[in-house]
Amino acid sequence: MFDPIGDQVGRVRDVVVLLRPKGLPRAVGLVVEVPGRRRVFLPLTRVTSIDGGQVISTGLVNMRRFEQRAMETLALSELLERSVEFVDGSGTGTVEDLAIERQRTGDWLVAKLYVRRSGEHKGTLRLRRRGDAVVVDTEAVTGLAGRTGAAQGAAMLLAAYDDLKPADLADVIHDLGDTRRLEVAGALDNERLADVLEELPEDDQVAILSGLDTGRAADVLEAMQPDDAADLLHELPEAQAAQLLELMEPDEARDVRRLLAYAEDTAGGLMTTEPVVLGPETTIATALAQIRRKDLAPALASMVFVARPPLETPTGRFLGVAHFQRLLREPPHAAVGSVLDTDVEGIAPDAPLGRVTRILATYDLLCVPVLDSEKRLLGAISVDDVLDHMLPEDWRETDEIEVEHRPEDPRPGTAPRARTEVPRG
Repeated sequence: MFDPIGDQVGRVRDVVVLLRPKGLPRAVGLVVEVPGRRRVFLPLTRVTSIDGGQVISTGLVNMRRFEQRAMETLALSELLERSVEFVDGSGTGTVEDLAIERQRTGDWLVAKLYVRRSGEHKGTLRLRRRGDAVVVDTEAVTGLAGRTGAAQGAAMLLAAYDDLKPADLADVIHDLGDTRRLEVAGALDNERLADVLEELPEDDQVAILSGLDTGRAADVLEAMQPDDAADLLHELPEAQAAQLLELMEPDEARDVRRLLAYAEDTAGGLMTTEPVVLGPETTIATALAQIRRKDLAPALASMVFVARPPLETPTGRFLGVAHFQRLLREPPHAAVGSVLDTDVEGIAPDAPLGRVTRILATYDLLCVPVLDSEKRLLGAISVDDVLDHMLPEDWRETDEIEVEHRPEDPRPGTAPRARTEVPRG
């Protein structure tokens, strides 16, 4: 989306539609993602041009975070892959696309649908043939508002959001209704769902995990970072948590059980048991390859923890850390033991959150080692784990950005919020 002088404002992520008892569905606005991962509402009355790959607006944008209302439906997130019936009795189909057209009155209506007919079983093997796709008038089908109990796919929605980072996709899923949220989460593979769960509020995490069958829920917990999995299990009923732990792989469950033994607001409850741990004789080239792993969080990649064998937590005696920047300045064939920082202060597993915070701030660290009384490395706490526990529970929904532009918003049902706004409708 661009403003009148050609500066990019954001990216269109969805279309807000009103499904009416009579008449065609009416599109009232766009959901636009602006810098800062904020999703805002842009009334279609503010759109001056829609062309291939771009939308031009008047330049006035209400920066208040978009919140979907009960009477609204999101075209991409909720209408695509919805099951419908043809009014001529020719069967059922699935909506794969839709077209909105501007009327002479200025309204935008959902006038056409691209519908894939349900496949039929053919031949002696009863193989299901994919149905034909047809463009039809919206009045040619029923059920666009959703049929009770009808399942809805999510492949097309996820394909549209394939470029999003887990935190951004979590924002999208959080804004969906309860049923649709479970459908979308269920369509994600285990690794992607694990990454998204780590970014969702606790209530959403519990609802999604409880909505999966127990076998898959255990697989998703295995794919999560052990500290995040332990935090989630803390929120579940004790019997459900115990059942999931029994279904997890023994090695994965062992790490999670260790973390569950600590209080959530202590160093042991905050730490992850999977930092990068190497022996002192390991080459710097190997160390750099280890922290280059895509699945490693940036904070944990800021340093390598060096210890005596065994190298899995709890390790042998902890020797120190090798900082990423120092590793870049040394010959690749040198040993990490030759560039150790032994001044990094370890912390006991029962240390409170406040002490962890002070150490990170005092020494400008992105993560800190957790050591037992025998100086063995138990795990590491990263700054993002500390932030998650220090911020209020509703920090994802809290907006601190000042609203500067508040144009009219034609969505019905809300009184004005400020003198510069007009009532919706």
